[in-house]
Amino acid sequence: MSNFFSLPRERLATLPTPLEFLPRLTARLGGPQVYIKRDDLTGLAFGGNKTRKLEYLVADAKQKGATHFVTEGGIQSNHVRQSAAAARLVGMQAVLVLNSPDDAPAVQGNYLIDDLLGAQCHTVPTGPDRKPRMAELAEQIKAEGGVPYITVSGGSDAVGSQGYVGMVQEMNTQLTELKVNPRCVYVANGSAGTQAGMAVGQSLFGGGYTIKGYCVVPGGADEITQDTLTLANQCAAHIGADPVDPSRILCDDSQFGEAYGFPTPAALNAIKLLADTEAILLDPVYSSKAFAGMLADIEAGLYKRDDAIVFIHTGGTPALFAKVDLLKPILSR
Repeated sequence: MSNFFSLPRERLATLPTPLEFLPRLTARLGGPQVYIKRDDLTGLAFGGNKTRKLEYLVADAKQKGATHFVTEGGIQSNHVRQSAAAARLVGMQAVLVLNSPDDAPAVQGNYLIDDLLGAQCHTVPTGPDRKPRMAELAEQIKAEGGVPYITVSGGSDAVGSQGYVGMVQEMNTQLTELKVNPRCVYVANGSAGTQAGMAVGQSLFGGGYTIKGYCVVPGGADEITQDTLTLANQCAAHIGADPVDPSRILCDDSQFGEAYGFPTPAALNAIKLLADTEAILLDPVYSSKAFAGMLADIEAGLYKRDDAIVFIHTGGTPALFAKVDLLKPILSR
């Protein structure tokens, strides 16, 4: 029997997040019945999916006596923005290593929030430069008498992924209350932790739906599927659960586009459609590509009018304010 409910957790998120029917979008599409799980509303510094992961990561850091929460990401990383807020709430110093091709990145979007939250921000040229720099900073912290806690990109390790084990139980309860039996649950897959945790959660708490992740990072569906399965089994082992059936992991890379962080035309159309119909904002990096994938499945005729599907909104909306140039095709001025 899993020991999931006895593991340390720091309450940071505003939970449960709403599970809402989207009537105007559903009418515009002519079906299926579309629901959205609003994990953009987790409440921590503009919210997002990383807050659920940070509840377990911060608790682990506290148990280990950490004084500094050290993590990494791109200059507009949602994870580091929420990490900076989480560290602030528990009295740790956030130390962020961010990659950017610019020597002096514009202080906007998530990077602006990092600064407002008092994080120590260190920039490096590329993603591979981040881990060596984190290691250097950790040694400096130790030399000064501190205790660093290093977290991987996206908080996607066996500890952080627990956040989405619990999300599945929460969502299943809401689905039961609404008397909704979805055929598919859609989610963006970046660093794999969210979909991995969901796979473990479904193994533990049930659910007759398919979980479909849309890849927003390079690597291809096969590689990301394997990475997600590996992480899911690490998470399962950590909480004392059985290994995950590989058939639970479904990843699709058809919406990736030309590069990470660059919205496709389909993703831009998804942002505009959901804003027009439901006044809900998708981000240009993650959720819009997954939403575009869901729309493509609907257009391909995978669902009947009365079928139900669920979209997990993972947040990331502050990135909208840092990528205005990329949004111009859908802006009126």
